[in-house]
Amino acid sequence: MLYYFIALIVIALDQFTKMLIVKKMELGESIPVVENLFYITSHRNRGAAWGILEGKMWFFYIITVVVVAGLIYYIQKMAKQHWLLGISLGLMLGGAIGNFIDRVFRKEVVDFIHTYIFSYNFPVFNIADAALSIGVAMLVIYMLFEEKLVKGQKTNE
Repeated sequence: MLYYFIALIVIALDQFTKMLIVKKMELGESIPVVENLFYITSHRNRGAAWGILEGKMWFFYIITVVVVAGLIYYIQKMAKQHWLLGISLGLMLGGAIGNFIDRVFRKEVVDFIHTYIFSYNFPVFNIADAALSIGVAMLVIYMLFEEKLVKGQKTNE
């Protein structure tokens, strides 16, 4: 149940911040938070990461439904193995649903987190994207160290 709560928090935070951006900023407007590093920029994306597959909403609807179903299945079946796995699945579930809501109701995804990393203009993203990325990174860590993590958890119980 905790992992669904994590997903719900991600969805709520994602949708709340996107609503603020849509209501308070003009498209393309940018507010510097830390000069040359971090900006809040009102941006829209009709595709996936970096705008790939722009305008293919039907594809994203199908993929997201399949991914969400898979994530729910794995949360139910596997999340009890280790907290790291459960949290990663919860973050990915929240991120997938957060962007799915945008695609269904806005026909585009609201992005607003704009960073420059070592002067590289990183593509604008949102809370759902961040949750997905963090969840995937945690899943990779879990998969790389699964045997040690599960064995360590069993000895601590």
